[in-house]
Amino acid sequence: MRATLWALLLTIAVAPNALAQEAAPSPQEPAWRHASALTGEPGYPADFTHFGYVNPDAPKGGRIRLADPTGYDTFNPVLQRGNQAPGLSLIYDSLMTPALDEQNISGAYGLIADAMRYPDDYSWVEYRIDPDAKWHDGTPITAEDVAWTLTAEKEADPNRAFYYKDVVSAEVVDEGVVRFTFARPGNRELPHIVGQLQPLPKAWWTGTAPDGTERSITRGTLEPPLGSGPYKIAAFEPGRFVEYERAEEYWAKDHPTQIGTNNFDAMRYDVYRDQTILVEAFKGGRFDYRSENSAKNWATAYESDALERGDIVKEEFPIQNQGVMQAFVMNLRLPKFQDERVRRALNLMYDFEAQKRTIFYDQYDRISSFLMGTELASTGLPEGQELAILEEVKDLVPPEVFTEPYANPVNGTREAVRDNARQAIALFQEAGYELRGRQMVNSATGQPFTIEMVENSPAAERYILPYANSLKLIGVEMNVRIVDSTQYVERVRSRDFEMTVLAWGQSTSPGNEQAYFWGSEAADQEQSQNYAGIKDDGVDALIEKVILAKDREELVAATRALDRVLLAHNYVIPLFYSPNQRTARWNIFSHPETLPPFGSLFPTVWWYDEAKAATVEGRP
Repeated sequence: MRATLWALLLTIAVAPNALAQEAAPSPQEPAWRHASALTGEPGYPADFTHFGYVNPDAPKGGRIRLADPTGYDTFNPVLQRGNQAPGLSLIYDSLMTPALDEQNISGAYGLIADAMRYPDDYSWVEYRIDPDAKWHDGTPITAEDVAWTLTAEKEADPNRAFYYKDVVSAEVVDEGVVRFTFARPGNRELPHIVGQLQPLPKAWWTGTAPDGTERSITRGTLEPPLGSGPYKIAAFEPGRFVEYERAEEYWAKDHPTQIGTNNFDAMRYDVYRDQTILVEAFKGGRFDYRSENSAKNWATAYESDALERGDIVKEEFPIQNQGVMQAFVMNLRLPKFQDERVRRALNLMYDFEAQKRTIFYDQYDRISSFLMGTELASTGLPEGQELAILEEVKDLVPPEVFTEPYANPVNGTREAVRDNARQAIALFQEAGYELRGRQMVNSATGQPFTIEMVENSPAAERYILPYANSLKLIGVEMNVRIVDSTQYVERVRSRDFEMTVLAWGQSTSPGNEQAYFWGSEAADQEQSQNYAGIKDDGVDALIEKVILAKDREELVAATRALDRVLLAHNYVIPLFYSPNQRTARWNIFSHPETLPPFGSLFPTVWWYDEAKAATVEGRP
């Protein structure tokens, strides 16, 4: 399911009895409801005043400075071409908004829509627009805006066309009411998917700019668009910065879902394309907060007088609501990666254990699931309902899923590396290759087996180059090519790569997005997140079982079965992960005393602390 950008992918699957009712249903019509949830009942009643994890009295004020490592060239929130401005989602509200302390049940509450309803067969959903909902220019947000947005997004962006393919129509059916009709009944997730839609103003996007240019949702733009959310664009310079300021006219500033959030007067993103310069700029007080993804940086880069004084704070926050698969991803569209024995051989040569000891400062664990870090990860041998689901597709999945739990190769010692290298060479030979001298070549054609690894971060060379050296032991030459971010994004989108490092984020409620990640149809969809190009009937069948799961128990079982089959095919070479979010900040902020264990939730529920800021040194 789509979130702020396809980057963080929070999914919501709706279970039976998941909806809080506001009115008794008539025999003909389903009830209007203020909220929905994944399992059980939403935790907040219709008359709640604020979410429990916020400080409702949080002070408003202050200015926060953040860093953007890529740059941007458009304010169009729909197109996947080009680079969207960081923070762009700040200017838009969605129909429904999640309660961040209900990740396991995925509670969602009305925002632009004050209520929603759908029938027992989930064949459609209606959203009723809050009459108080306004664009920043004071005009009402209408049901027509909502219907137009869905249609326009599908027409403008192939990604969204695929994502919303089962939403066959969006139409205004009554004053202030929009109905989304689905291609088939029984999909409990679809009502929630369209609830995450961020409506766009039809009149603005189909109108004319001040310079006389006709606007279009199908083109990039650097004209600040009309929004509905808590912030609006105040100033910008492409390639350098974009700054957002609080929208004083924000219609939902006192809405129960927004109390205690959006506490900063201004938020600015400055572009730093070099990671070393970026860290030094942070230590020099040029920006205020960052999440640190580098183990080396976390261990060594923040040492400074400011850290010793306590002016800079390093803090880790547990993440218990997200799964992840980060991996060396092979482009399966290329013939040389289509043999599972070759893919397993390449996995055998990744010496994670040595890297953990030498360059990761023992901060990471090896990923062993496409949903690592969640209860949805497969373990051991299948049993119970998971086994029953796999039996239903027995002829479509590898037989070893019933007899052999997936396990990554273990290296770390000279003996283990040599043994794994022997196994890898044997697998290559079974697949039609042979060693000639020190080169692995195709036995029939004599073509050397080489890999071009494409990356956009020089920092990634720290773990890629040791892998390249390991591959030399079996006669495989890996050439590492570092390109700029714009070129990298385009190459991945157009599938112009042999191998690269990619990651998929997962929520604890997988659903329709699984077809977008691993489904056969998505493999041929340029710009989809089936980066690897997976096409497999067994995988497709299990995705359907995930999507159509009737309750939480079945969803967990079906997802574990899907995970198990994806692993058995050795589609990727799993890398590493940490169960915590590592953050560094200047000590000028505060947050509620108790945060749910779902990351830092920065900046959503944090605020500028004037008393702390007054004591901080070295920050311009």
